[in-house]
Amino acid sequence: MNYQIYGEPMPVVICNLNPEETMISEAGAMSWMSPNMEMKTVGGGAGKMLGRMFSGDSIFQNHYTAKNGPGMIAFASSFPGSIRAFEITPDRPIICQKKAFLASTAGVELSTFVQKKLGVGFFGGEGFIMQKLSGSGIAFIEIDGSTMEYDLAPGQQMVIDTGYLAMMDATVRLEVQQVKGVKNVLFGGESLFNTILTGPGKILLQTMPMSNFVGAISALLPSKK
Repeated sequence: MNYQIYGEPMPVVICNLNPEETMISEAGAMSWMSPNMEMKTVGGGAGKMLGRMFSGDSIFQNHYTAKNGPGMIAFASSFPGSIRAFEITPDRPIICQKKAFLASTAGVELSTFVQKKLGVGFFGGEGFIMQKLSGSGIAFIEIDGSTMEYDLAPGQQMVIDTGYLAMMDATVRLEVQQVKGVKNVLFGGESLFNTILTGPGKILLQTMPMSNFVGAISALLPSKK
């Protein structure tokens, strides 16, 4: 499989498949494809289906396979931003925000990642349930807005506001810290809690979380009487 990503800030990834190669996507992610792409909807068992539901994913996934020759399939972003490709290997799984997964080759496994500390779940912005991509293959994820990438050294930390974490290596530790100072909490205009990321590992931050965008638009809408 080879691919090209076009068209930011509303990008699309176009994948060219060899005969019998398969792509996996969430339900509704396919934008266009060649007529010889065969679709099969897969649940994957009750446990996996329940886990995908809690992580914000579709209960079912679609498998697209090129039949009788090479095939082409495109997956478009659902929100202004970017699409990033990651090579997943058994020794390098990644953790993503909810609903970040767009598509992957057949060797990538999508599962639920649960933070161990309850504080992360209640105050970490994206919730204690995230997405974990493991196995082997190429995975495409959606980033809200523009992307900033950092490689954290062992013990190096980054403090981020709610929702700005798009992706991190599984080696990165995520914790939550309450904003200090009464004035800061009451008048600082920021979240009550910050997310602390500790290396080693790569992190990707996004400049316009969808939740922030929805909040900004909602504030401009007339209130119902």
